[in-house]
Amino acid sequence: MQLRKPIKREDRFFVYIVQCAHGTYYTGYTNNLERRLEQHDSGKGGAKYLKGKGPISLVYAKKYRYYKSALNAEREIKTYTRKEKEELIRVYEKDK
Repeated sequence: MQLRKPIKREDRFFVYIVQCAHGTYYTGYTNNLERRLEQHDSGKGGAKYLKGKGPISLVYAKKYRYYKSALNAEREIKTYTRKEKEELIRVYEKDK
């Protein structure tokens, strides 16, 4: 019996932070950043947290090759304090 190697999902995956109209941050990950932002803005298919909190603005995005890397980064960022997220955003804006 021949064992098959696991298939790696290689694509473009993004971890992103959006800022809501009232100033809070939402962190997520996706394989289609443009579509996901449209979903969040429209309230159709976006995160429940963002419903009624728009408009949103993208304040941070980082591209990953593998979805597990993006998922792990999203989980880590979600543990950050507001101050830590703002520092991450500041560095991102500076390097843009």
